[in-house]
Amino acid sequence: MRILDRFRKNPIEKLSLRELQEEEIRLRNRLERTKKEINSIEKKKKQLFQEGIGADVLKKKMLAQEIKSLDMEQKLKLRDFMTAQRQYTFVKNLIVVKKYEKELRRIGIWEKLSKVEPEQLENVLVKVSLDGKEFDEMVSSLNRVFEMEIAEFEAAEDQTEKELMEAWAKVETGEADVNEVATKIASKELPKDLEEEL
Repeated sequence: MRILDRFRKNPIEKLSLRELQEEEIRLRNRLERTKKEINSIEKKKKQLFQEGIGADVLKKKMLAQEIKSLDMEQKLKLRDFMTAQRQYTFVKNLIVVKKYEKELRRIGIWEKLSKVEPEQLENVLVKVSLDGKEFDEMVSSLNRVFEMEIAEFEAAEDQTEKELMEAWAKVETGEADVNEVATKIASKELPKDLEEEL
C-alpha cells in the first residue's frame, strides 16, 4: 500500500520521517521518468512533422494521424506528471512538518494539523511551499493556511502560471529575448520546483 493511501487512513502522527523520505525519492524518480517520456514524445512529433515536409498528401495524412496519437499520449503523460508533482509537493511539505514536529507541538500548531481531515491537510500542504524555509517562516505559512480561504492560494498559484505562460508565448513568437525573459523569471520569487524546471 502506498504511503499516500496510508496517510488518508491514519493521522499524521502514524507516518514516520523515513517512510516519507522514501516516498519522496519514489515520487522524484517518477517525475524524472515521466519528464523523459514527455520529451521523447515531443522529439518523435517533431521528427514526424519533418518527415511530412514535401511528402505527398497520403503520407501527410498518415503522419498527421501518428502525431495526433502522440498528442493524446503526451496529454496523458502530462496529467500523470501534474499528479506526481502535486504528490511530491505534499510529501516534501509533510517531511518539513514532521522534522519540526516537536516545536510545532510546543506552540500548538501540531494539534491544529492533527485535527484537520487528511484530504483537507493534503490540499493545504500542496498549496504552500515549506521546503527550505526557516521555522518561523514555516509557522507563518501554516498559520496563514488556517486563516485564509484556499481559493486565495489558488488565485496566487494561477497568477504565477499565467505569467509563465505569457512569458513563454512572447519568447516563442519572437516578441521577447529568451535570455532577457529567463533572467527576469529567475529574479522573481518562484517555487523551487518551478525554478528547476525553467
